[in-house]
Amino acid sequence: MSIQVNTNTTASLSILIAIFLWSSLGIVVRLSGVEIHDLIFYSLLVAIFLQGLLLTMKAYRKKVPAAGDFKYPLLIGFVSLLNMLAYYYAFQNTTIANAVLTHYTAPIVVAFLSPFFLGEIMTLRIVLTIALGTTGLLIMLNGFSFGSGHGPGILAGLLSGFAYAVIVILLRMYSPRFHPLMLCFLSNITMAALLLPFVSGTPLHGLWSILFMGIVHSTIAPVLYYRGLQHVPANKAAVLGYLEPVCAIILSIWFLRESPGLNTLTGGIIIIISGYIAITASTRNAKL
Repeated sequence: MSIQVNTNTTASLSILIAIFLWSSLGIVVRLSGVEIHDLIFYSLLVAIFLQGLLLTMKAYRKKVPAAGDFKYPLLIGFVSLLNMLAYYYAFQNTTIANAVLTHYTAPIVVAFLSPFFLGEIMTLRIVLTIALGTTGLLIMLNGFSFGSGHGPGILAGLLSGFAYAVIVILLRMYSPRFHPLMLCFLSNITMAALLLPFVSGTPLHGLWSILFMGIVHSTIAPVLYYRGLQHVPANKAAVLGYLEPVCAIILSIWFLRESPGLNTLTGGIIIIISGYIAITASTRNAKL
């Protein structure tokens, strides 16, 4: 029984680390100075190269999925690309706070979809954690800036949030069929292939951002997240995801001098509390 508890705790920590790494994404996108599609494409190439090297190792040679399962990474890759394009556009056309907060309407969507598509039981504890996280998010929303051209960025953030919710559902449904590294590799190839016709040049001036995103955001973080999601229910993973806006806003204060208001700080504290409850719920359920 203790082994199961440790597995659930490790899975939750894997998701939390991935979320923290992803929270730096807006800073990198904003500072890169590279067109969105080029930034995504070349960072994917870095990730594909690194993941391809790892997959040549003996331990991974038998991880190739059956021919009939290849359609799932293709679907996940397509939705992931939609999510990334919308999310990066939001970063470049509104504040980091606005982008991440609209993006994280996703957990609300996941909470409602998971009982229908995944058959997951909606316990009272999970309902309370989602309600608490949603309350924190709504408090943050009161500080939104819709003027000064922020509208397109906010709409893009909402679109990325919906796409991200679909990704969480798809991963929970199909990720157990794949090794996390293989799933990342195949999904990244799908996204790179879809973007290839739109790439026009090599943005050497943003090489640092391409390497950072390829290694951290497109390789390390997804593998950790996919691995964690194999043991953590989608609705709990969604609540843990509420921590990303908090981390992203803190980083935007540090690197971009974007000062959030009182609503943002208050909502962030509530979100942190909801994330803590989600982790303790995972551990307690494992003990039962």
